[in-house]
Amino acid sequence: MERVLGIGGYFVRAADPGALNAWYRDHLGIGLDPDAPWEQQAGPTVFSGFDADTDYFGSPAQQVMLNFRVRDLDAMLDQLRAAGADVSDDVQDQDGVGRFGWVTDPEGNRVELWQPS
Repeated sequence: MERVLGIGGYFVRAADPGALNAWYRDHLGIGLDPDAPWEQQAGPTVFSGFDADTDYFGSPAQQVMLNFRVRDLDAMLDQLRAAGADVSDDVQDQDGVGRFGWVTDPEGNRVELWQPS
């Protein structure tokens, strides 16, 4: 059976695509140049469905949530707060899985940050 090799792109509707692209570049370090794509570090990627009525994604209107692996969750959250980003005060620890925190991008999308165990 053929299988996908990884995530090739993630595309988001935005009222101001240029500003949203700049936010991800400036705050999360994701290059958004199609001629020089972001090179991810090897590591786990989880693909999972959630119940339709979950509140885990924040707004009920948000149909998907992007999760980024980070090396140091506390340092990333501090960096985002210092830049004025909308960072949740909630941080969750899951034994054997890692630590989770959340930031909301300028378009209102909740993004999960994950520091694997």
